[in-house]
Amino acid sequence: MPLLNKLGFAAPRPSGPAPTPTPAPDLRRLRIALTVFFALDGFVFAGWVVRIPAIKDQTGASAGQLGLALLAVSAGAVVTMTLTGRLCRRFGSIPMTVACGVALPLSVALPPLTGSVLVLGLVLLFFGAAYGGISVAMNSAAVDLVRALRRPVMPSFHAAFSLGGMLGAGLGGLVAGHLSPTPHLLGITVVGLAITAVTAPALLRHGAAAGLGGAAEAAGSTDTNTPAEASATRGGPSRMDRRTRGLVLVFGLIALCTAYGEGAIADWGPLHLEEDLHAHPGVAAAGYSCFAFAMTIGRLSGTALLERLGRTRTVVGGGATACAGMLLGALAPSAGLTLAGFAVTGLGLANIFPVAVERAGALAGPGGVAAASTLGYGGMLVGPPLIGFMADWYSLPTALTSVALLAAVASVIGLATRRTETNERSGTGSRTDSKTGERTESV
Repeated sequence: MPLLNKLGFAAPRPSGPAPTPTPAPDLRRLRIALTVFFALDGFVFAGWVVRIPAIKDQTGASAGQLGLALLAVSAGAVVTMTLTGRLCRRFGSIPMTVACGVALPLSVALPPLTGSVLVLGLVLLFFGAAYGGISVAMNSAAVDLVRALRRPVMPSFHAAFSLGGMLGAGLGGLVAGHLSPTPHLLGITVVGLAITAVTAPALLRHGAAAGLGGAAEAAGSTDTNTPAEASATRGGPSRMDRRTRGLVLVFGLIALCTAYGEGAIADWGPLHLEEDLHAHPGVAAAGYSCFAFAMTIGRLSGTALLERLGRTRTVVGGGATACAGMLLGALAPSAGLTLAGFAVTGLGLANIFPVAVERAGALAGPGGVAAASTLGYGGMLVGPPLIGFMADWYSLPTALTSVALLAAVASVIGLATRRTETNERSGTGSRTDSKTGERTESV
């Protein structure tokens, strides 16, 4: 072909419309807009969490009744996560992110308006549905953006969630003594809707310009693509074969191991410091803060870590680090060493969940994100009760070592799935059947 050009013959043009490269500024602006939604999710959820004690007093709920009401958050989230994966395929992950970005701030204003435990449980069902929906939609959009950027930036989105949560919790702590839950959470609603109104147009516009997460793309509406190309463009097959489904569940199990530890430290870490180590209540309260701050730092540096080590080494090393840190945090004889152990655990667990969700989404699109997220959320749901049961049977320090055990399990699973990362890099890890539209994985 170069010889023909030199002789003056024009090279034949390929048939079909010329591909339009994605402008880099669109991807950068899309990343910023999506990061804002992750931070908003963390901010709204943390604002609700810090007002749980006040709402408990307002409704006159007992500890058991409150536990049942809070279970509605988990139930709404788990049910909606699966549904949202399907809706993302039909309408697009970015439009679904915007829709849930409206529903979540609206739903957080409802709990302080309730006067009974039954009504509280019903509105928390709606709140959990909005929270679960935005989690799947955002992560699905993020998986598509990671693929387009060709950089492992998934941890940066989860770092934004952590930062939003820290901001929401800090602000809630400041105003809790001066405002009742009603004006506080209503203020969060106003702020959340304002942020969504400002950010949503940019998210939709740049998402459409980049060709990511839109309704047309999610539906695979193209005249020139083959079924295999359409499936790849949608970010995953419409149907998972057995091998792909198995891999998605494996990555979901990794997410579960991470979320189990996060939920356990949040609920039981301060109690361990105060009751077992006789720490001052202020020191005990700092237990989860040390963990959360270290996790945020780990996620902020996650992209650089992934680019240097790769996904497998990051998961394996992170799981091993979290295992060592939690053994120190659970068995150390002093509060200072326990706080240090919690911080090391946060650093180790920081990037495992984002990597697991990203790899599940790369395999199966929004359905993979939904499955992995549901399993991960299940780990956060079952972790605290299991810790409580084990603490009754043995002791709280012994029960907390289960966090170290599951971190080690995540590390082993990450090592066992290392060949999938090699296949993804070489492009031989998956193929799509042009007749059935199903994608199969080589492991």
